[in-house]
Amino acid sequence: MDQPGSTLLQFFADQAATAVPAHRPWPRYELTEPGWRALRAALGANPSWELLDLWAEPGLVHAALRDGDTGAVAVATLGCPGGAYPALGGARPGAIRMERAARDLYGLDAADAEDRRGWIDHGRWPSGGDHAKPPYRFLPVEGESLHVVPVGPVHAGIIEPGHFRFTASGETVVRLEERLGYVHKGTEGLMAGRTPREAARLASRVSGDSAVAHSLAFALAVENALGIEAPPRARWLRALMAELERVANHLGDVGAICNDVSFALLHAECGVLREQVLRAADAAFGHRLMMDRVVPGGIARDIDPDALPAVAALVEALRARVPYLMQIYDAKSSIQDRTVTTGIVPLALVRLFAAGGFVGRAAGRDFDARRHHPYAPYDALTFEVPTLREGDVNARLWIRVREIGQSLDLIDQILEALPDGPIAVDLPPGAGEGASMVEGFRGEVFCSVRIGEDGAILRARPRDPSWLQWPLLEAAIKDNIIADFPVCNKSFNCSYSGQDL
Repeated sequence: MDQPGSTLLQFFADQAATAVPAHRPWPRYELTEPGWRALRAALGANPSWELLDLWAEPGLVHAALRDGDTGAVAVATLGCPGGAYPALGGARPGAIRMERAARDLYGLDAADAEDRRGWIDHGRWPSGGDHAKPPYRFLPVEGESLHVVPVGPVHAGIIEPGHFRFTASGETVVRLEERLGYVHKGTEGLMAGRTPREAARLASRVSGDSAVAHSLAFALAVENALGIEAPPRARWLRALMAELERVANHLGDVGAICNDVSFALLHAECGVLREQVLRAADAAFGHRLMMDRVVPGGIARDIDPDALPAVAALVEALRARVPYLMQIYDAKSSIQDRTVTTGIVPLALVRLFAAGGFVGRAAGRDFDARRHHPYAPYDALTFEVPTLREGDVNARLWIRVREIGQSLDLIDQILEALPDGPIAVDLPPGAGEGASMVEGFRGEVFCSVRIGEDGAILRARPRDPSWLQWPLLEAAIKDNIIADFPVCNKSFNCSYSGQDL
């Protein structure tokens, strides 16, 4: 067993794991089944080792890991000729839903997992026989005077489908259990066999509100796999798009949180500001969501020079308006009564799931891929990563607000130092493997790519931050009242599409 205090990379050395050649920028190791079991034991012994992702393909299961003490990242791979592998969910519960999805998609069984229910397959996929699949069983809850309130998957308004099953005692939630997967689109399978430029269109649509983040993660993974870099101007314009996306989404979320506590004024005000950001993005890059603008090798369209003054003016307008709106928020005790101490997620749980973004930082987990694993041009920019300790709805809102301020400062720096030059390079022929991690507005987006000799995608895995945040929403609502679920849910704003793929 690995001993507490040893490093992640030392573990692979001790296991004599086989390093896969040319997996960039982080190593990938092939383990034996005893080595995979040793990895599970090592995760139990080293709480600072974070599970970034777990995914599968025919006959293989992969786990991406990060050493929180050293910052080292590595991918572990296990061949599964018998169709099964030792589960990691017992050591890192963030893996549980990933293991359930791997079983549905590729038939690989996390053999000793406690939760063996399907995740994406809702019982309507061909089973390979005449036997119907058993009905889905929600987890039991015991106690007196309990009642069940099912919500969804169809919801009022324009919202993605997801089922939430509340068990409550009176109005107090005893347990929330989520069932997702209703917007599974087969994105990973659709990417296979396509060229990187073709697959980039699918990456841009993993989650529409994170079109830039997922496009950037995919592009960097491809570039790492092929050993190339986008031109400097492209890298700086990518960051400009990413920060505009972050500001637009944070403004939308702040307004939506206020709307869910019946303060429509700030919802309307934030909606106006968000619309201004989207219009500036459209003027600058020809698309409100900047979809399909980040591509492997660079960007598909240069910024419109006439839009540069408008972006600069937008920054100044937001810098003046957002603090004023937050003064209104702070002065309303009726809002504070609904957001302060509501939906608390403790730091220990955030660390166990390695939850990033405003969910993690609001509880004190100080992690940001732009700083901890910097990619150009963030390694040349100055910014702070705000953190709080309360872990409640109010803290998640204030992290968003402070990140807006940091993004505005970053946009200023980008516009001031934006280099001239080409915006893309051609992709060279050949095979390769690469991974990347970029900071989206929800948190870090992880992406893994393998390219064949013919230049086509053999396997691509985009991992949205929501995978590691959805389970924490179940913890956040416990012991709160059912009426507080909408505001708790909006304070997380997890992506259905990003998780269902």
